[in-house]
Amino acid sequence: MRIVLRQRAIVLLVDRDMEVYRRLLDAYGPQHWWPADSAFEAIVGALLMSQTAWRNAAEAIRNLKAAGLLDVGRLASAPIPTIRKHVRVAGLHRTKPRRLRDFCRHLLDRSAGDLPRYFDRPTEVVRADLLAQKGIGPETADTILLYAGAHPVFLVDAYTIRIGRRIGLFDKDAYEAVQRHFADRVPNDLAIRQEYHALLDTHAKVRCRPVPKCDGCPVRELCDVGRGLRNYIVK
Repeated sequence: MRIVLRQRAIVLLVDRDMEVYRRLLDAYGPQHWWPADSAFEAIVGALLMSQTAWRNAAEAIRNLKAAGLLDVGRLASAPIPTIRKHVRVAGLHRTKPRRLRDFCRHLLDRSAGDLPRYFDRPTEVVRADLLAQKGIGPETADTILLYAGAHPVFLVDAYTIRIGRRIGLFDKDAYEAVQRHFADRVPNDLAIRQEYHALLDTHAKVRCRPVPKCDGCPVRELCDVGRGLRNYIVK
């Protein structure tokens, strides 16, 4: 019996990344991310999400819809004060309205606002194009690629790093290094990578909080912190 249990533990540790995914999916079910009605709405949400809660970004999107502004061409030509009035709830009211308008102008310049045409390029080309836009960093660029452009990148955020470090999947914080870790171990499948990111975010909000709730955690058996092998890291 001890040998069987030890062998099972070794298998779990070797394939922890995908075993974590399977257990989180069993525990929380499909998350149906990204919460948007169109690829363009997903882009707008990604641009508005910086340093705010999703509920605020969602309210800003509703405001834009109600004003008839949730459109590439209309946002690209709208005055900054008009955009600001509708997205102020998402915070950073001095930078986000201009960032939104400028990115819409970028879409018009690159593809006449045709999103399938914009995203129908190699992932590394689109990503470099996104990162070249003012105010867009790796997390926002990869959110757009994964949920609006259907490019199967692995999206990393602070929750990803918190959970991964606690479990013991890696011992690093750098975005690109964490992304490479998952990219090497998670199938290059759009649905899996979209779902994995959403599940990690849900788990971080429900259980793997700054002070973790380890009792009843679906991945405790796989987790260094949950098994008492290391102290939790507050992030």
